[in-house]
Amino acid sequence: MKPVHHALPWAILLALSAGSLSAAERSNPADGAVSRALAMADNSASFQKATALSAGDQLVARAVLQDADGTEHVRFDRWHKGLRVIGGDTVVHQQAGMFKAASQTLDAPLKLDVEPGISAGRAQAIALSAFRGDANALPKSELIVFARNQPEPVLAYDVFIEGVGRDQTPSELHTIVDAKTGRVLDRWDQVHTAASNGTGRTLYSGSVILTTDSTGTTTGYALRDPTRGNNSTANAKNGNKTYTDTDNVWGNFTTADGLSAASDAQFGVARTWDYYRNVHGRNGIANDGRGSSNRVHYGNNYVNAYWSDSCFCMTYGDGDGVTYGPLVNIDVAGHEMSHGVTSRSANLTYSGESGGLNEATSDIFGTMVEFYANNPNDTPDYLIGEEIYLSNPSGTKALRFMFKPSLDGKSPDCYSSTLGSLNVHYSSGVANHFYYLLAEGATVPAGFGSLTKASLVCNGNTAITGIGRSKAEKVWYRALTTYMTSSTNYRGARTATLNAARDLYGAASAEYNAVAAAWSAVSVN
Repeated sequence: MKPVHHALPWAILLALSAGSLSAAERSNPADGAVSRALAMADNSASFQKATALSAGDQLVARAVLQDADGTEHVRFDRWHKGLRVIGGDTVVHQQAGMFKAASQTLDAPLKLDVEPGISAGRAQAIALSAFRGDANALPKSELIVFARNQPEPVLAYDVFIEGVGRDQTPSELHTIVDAKTGRVLDRWDQVHTAASNGTGRTLYSGSVILTTDSTGTTTGYALRDPTRGNNSTANAKNGNKTYTDTDNVWGNFTTADGLSAASDAQFGVARTWDYYRNVHGRNGIANDGRGSSNRVHYGNNYVNAYWSDSCFCMTYGDGDGVTYGPLVNIDVAGHEMSHGVTSRSANLTYSGESGGLNEATSDIFGTMVEFYANNPNDTPDYLIGEEIYLSNPSGTKALRFMFKPSLDGKSPDCYSSTLGSLNVHYSSGVANHFYYLLAEGATVPAGFGSLTKASLVCNGNTAITGIGRSKAEKVWYRALTTYMTSSTNYRGARTATLNAARDLYGAASAEYNAVAAAWSAVSVN
């Protein structure tokens, strides 16, 4: 196969978008990186396979990053049969003139008919009918290949409308219209509005800053965050309508105002989004930039919360008002949203040992979100749901205890062959226990002085030391997203986390050995 690529030198390609270049810039070492990559496009079968090149493709260099060890990362935009491919960009990784790997979302060579079924005018009319505002000029359209968030790449029109929205905000809207069927596939605005800072008066986290959205109407503000994929919070008792408010102050710190619980939920979804983005480089729950939604005040005396992948949303009950308050504290929020991360990565089946690992993943990352938020009103710990107890003066009541799972009366501390027969909320305990030992070692937590180091391990190894939360969370995330599959069991989880530790820190590292020791300490050998 002999793919066609852009023949212009790197300096000229840059000049097309960045203006004229100086002589020094034209001799930039990046020129050679692009040339080497394009040479491999012609001559390397592994390059062609990894980048899913087809005979009709053109690669146009956009950026080059060079590591200290000489590794080069060349970012290309892709064109196919003369059409721009949205979602076809690729990053080529190479070293010493040898191809190493490619990063991209396109998983197969493009094979599609580029003859449209509807006219550009029809696509413009479809896009214009959905535009909420006043257009400044006639729409413009470009025939493209759309390979983003679709089962298969499709021929489409990118229709551009410039105008003013109903709230007086300028708009530069792109609407993607299927060129065969006329269906709207996606839309986004190049004008990124400035969000508002509201005040959340929460039940569990005190007074917090909430990023909200101006509605441009008399309602003032919506409990929706345009900076985080439009994460929003709605009232389940009012038709799941997103909360609005005139003064941008949400709640009064008590359950007397339904907005207090809503503020907790919105604060939790924001901190969870930030945690995954800033710690793991993940762009939202599905890693596609799309926000999720919350529903609070669900049911009557409902003592639970849950994630639903079908609505891409979290739902929170108000508790029974006797023992439990609303289940909107931050580790519960992080827990529920992490179910979404699992469903979009390993997709661990929710039964048997894989179901226990699914629940443990949510407990692990819910806890790490709590540590990330580091809110003075909710001191980070390895307890799950301790804040929802209406009376908990010692702070030792909780739904689950990661350092000693059996404290809940139902979860085992140590692995056995019958673990998979338990409810997944109890079989999760062994993985929670592993994670605590990996992060903290055999350390008795504050408030639990009756425990001993020996009671925290299953094999007598009280000398086990932790690698710290920062390293432990990266090991579990990489294991989940890179090595675990839908049927991973505890033995497979040990292998997956060892592989992750090897990738991150080396097979002879202290971190790798700590992973092995922590699993052995909970009887997973």
